[in-house]
Amino acid sequence: MFLSIFSAVESGIIYAIMALGVYLTFRVLDFPDLTVDGSFVTGAAVAAISIVNGVNPFVATALAAVAGFIAGCFTGLLHTKGKINPLLAGILMMIALYSINLRIMGQPNVSLINEPTVFRQIAGIWEALGIDNALNSFTQMLGLAQAPRTWAILLIMIVVTLVIKFGADYFLKTEAGLALRATGDNQKMIRSFSANTDSYIIIGLGLSNGLVALAGAFIAQLGGFADAGMGIGLIIIGLASVIIGEALFGTKTIFRTTLAVIGGAIIYRIVVTLALRVDFLEAGDMRLITAILVIAALVSPKLIEARKEKKRRRQKQLARKGGGEHASSA
Repeated sequence: MFLSIFSAVESGIIYAIMALGVYLTFRVLDFPDLTVDGSFVTGAAVAAISIVNGVNPFVATALAAVAGFIAGCFTGLLHTKGKINPLLAGILMMIALYSINLRIMGQPNVSLINEPTVFRQIAGIWEALGIDNALNSFTQMLGLAQAPRTWAILLIMIVVTLVIKFGADYFLKTEAGLALRATGDNQKMIRSFSANTDSYIIIGLGLSNGLVALAGAFIAQLGGFADAGMGIGLIIIGLASVIIGEALFGTKTIFRTTLAVIGGAIIYRIVVTLALRVDFLEAGDMRLITAILVIAALVSPKLIEARKEKKRRRQKQLARKGGGEHASSA
């Protein structure tokens, strides 16, 4: 059980990077971007084929993020300059990226089993420091018989994800970030200040898909392969992470919201992992589990708010009734 949850948190912290990208489009820009399903694979494909061809894994990962940024910018251009509906622009780019990703890889999948990935290089340095032995000894003291092979991936990715989170927080508070948020809230208003909303939409979509592609590159290196179909339904996972995080942790500030998105991604992976351990559920049921989680996250806050409103109305009625009885007795 511990190893299953550990693996869920490990992959969840990487998917949190993708969820932050989805947050930028769906919440900040109010843009239903379906490019995510394609740009995630683009990141995985670029990183994988670069590593296979001898490129340094860290450089390959950076190239993956750049490729995702370019894909997002094209979606923005289709919408802003081509005047295509945002939903349709995302679908068109997602379809185009499927063929582009196959062209990049040259085949449906690329193996990284025997290649020097980012995580293998980090794990090698980590092992030399002897930190794993200390952490595994601590887990044994807590009564956990099984210990993970390495803690390097989890701890390094926590640092990377937090750096991206704080970077996003800082950017969204700058003049450009505020203009981006204003573009998502009210384009007519921000245009009245002579702001170029088209540029902000293109940049916002580029940054979003850059983060999604970066997550794809990390997932490909974690799993040891890149596959043309690994991005199918990914937008639902991203939305589930955002919605679950917002429902559980709130959205009062940018800092809190981005932290909630990260928490939502991790909780999503843990819930799915635990659900798949149930006897009557299989790996093929993961999409169904995701749909149920999203429905629950969307419906629950409304039901809770409706219940609170009903309670407030009842209290007001009782207060009026009590006031009326007091006036009649007087």
